[in-house]
Amino acid sequence: MGISRHATAHWEGDLKTGQGQLSTPQSGLMENTRYGFNSRFGDVKGTNPEELIAAAHAGCFTMALSAKLTEAGHPPETLDTRAEVDLSMEGGPTLSAIRLKTKAKVPGIDAAKFREIADDAKQNCPVSKALSAVPITLEAELL
Repeated sequence: MGISRHATAHWEGDLKTGQGQLSTPQSGLMENTRYGFNSRFGDVKGTNPEELIAAAHAGCFTMALSAKLTEAGHPPETLDTRAEVDLSMEGGPTLSAIRLKTKAKVPGIDAAKFREIADDAKQNCPVSKALSAVPITLEAELL
C-alpha cells in the first residue's frame, strides 16, 4: 500500500491580474501561500509551480541519494542540492530543462563510486521518474 499526499489551489480572476493561493493541509507548511502571474514571471513575492517542482525534486533526489549511499555502506555526513527548473515559452509554455547540482560530504567513498550512486539516484527517485519527459542533468561534487 502506498501513501497519498495532497495540496489545494484556489484562483480568482484572469491569468494576468488574478491571484491564487496554495495550501498543503496535511503538513500545514503552506496555508494560502500566494501565487500568480507576477510571482511566476515577475518579482512579486509569492511562489510558482516551477519553484515548487524544484523544491520537490531537490528534496526527493537528496533523500534517494542518502538512501543509496547508506545502502552502499557510505552514509553521508551532508548533502546539499539545488534544483533549477526552466520554463520555456517557445511553442507554448513547457518545462524545458532541470539541473540538479549536489555537493556531498561522504566519508570513505571515491569520486567514481559517488558519481555512479548519484546518477542512479537521479534516474530512480520518484520525482525524476515523474518528470522523465524533461531533460534532467546532474552536477555531483564530492567535498
